[in-house]
Amino acid sequence: MAEVKPFRAVRYGDSAGALETLVAPPYDVVSPTERAELAARNEHNVVHLTLPDDEAETGRRWRAWREDGTLADEPEPGYWWLSQDYVGPDGVARTREGIVAALTAEPYERRVVLPHERTHRGPKEGRLRLMHEVQAQLEPLFFLYEGAAPAGRPDGAPDLEVEGARLWRLPPEGIQEAFDDRRLLIADGHHRYETTLAYGEGTDVLAVLVSLDDPGLMIFPTHRVFEREPAERLPTEERLPDEAAARAALERVPSDRAAALLYRDGSFELSVDGNELDVQLVDRLGHEGISYTPDWEAAVRAVDEGQAAMAVLMRPTRIEDVFAVAQRGETMPQKSTYFYPKLVSGLLFLPL
Repeated sequence: MAEVKPFRAVRYGDSAGALETLVAPPYDVVSPTERAELAARNEHNVVHLTLPDDEAETGRRWRAWREDGTLADEPEPGYWWLSQDYVGPDGVARTREGIVAALTAEPYERRVVLPHERTHRGPKEGRLRLMHEVQAQLEPLFFLYEGAAPAGRPDGAPDLEVEGARLWRLPPEGIQEAFDDRRLLIADGHHRYETTLAYGEGTDVLAVLVSLDDPGLMIFPTHRVFEREPAERLPTEERLPDEAAARAALERVPSDRAAALLYRDGSFELSVDGNELDVQLVDRLGHEGISYTPDWEAAVRAVDEGQAAMAVLMRPTRIEDVFAVAQRGETMPQKSTYFYPKLVSGLLFLPL
């Protein structure tokens, strides 16, 4: 079902500088301050492409870099194996692994590639202008699939390595065929996937494909912080005496019941209501004055320091629930999932 193909990657050449000065997080998690810091590291840092001041100038820059050797083409099409070592927000060290490939973008109604979150129009318009100018996929998108991986990590030293990410070239045998009968779930990159569909049906995306069986695959919670008390109120079951008791109470709620902790005025309350997902329960509070953080302590601190009126502390959404929602053709509220770590931008590019 999914058309997964080898691709002839473009990547930084030796003349561009040290790889650690060239890579960056995905464009949508880079703040203006971080963007300036990354741009100053190297005149060829990938943010000069992914977060440009002017899309037309970026197109000229992309072409110039390919002509002068800053960017070089791989000699042959192929697949890559990606390993990312990371320490999660929970303090546990893990390694997440997957296959890097070209994936043909198909409309959602064909049920080959499934979304799970709603998107906004604004970010897609800017990405589409950039894509028309550069005519390349500048950043990878993150997809999940069911079943075992059709390949494994090759022996020997990686071909590319930076910031805990390692890439090996893969032999092509058996990979394309393994995805012929699989559906893919977009884990991260909904806006960029929909931008690709707007660019033209049948256009390829640069895909990182991770099996649900991968032991390093984790979803972490995204907590909500409200600047003002929401007009909507959630039902609460009990007030908890301290943070330890609050965490324990939240974990005791069965996974088929929607639950969250409300923190305000120095105390925790447990909200449990219905058989929907936790994020659907919390979405009743609306989005006015809301911000998001994966850091429990930061959410609580915002309330304690008077920067916010209330924090809503979440459990992680289960991967099986995400897949179930997508397979029903439904979507979840934004920030329902937090896949960590983010993919690294600047390792490989896919010319169109």
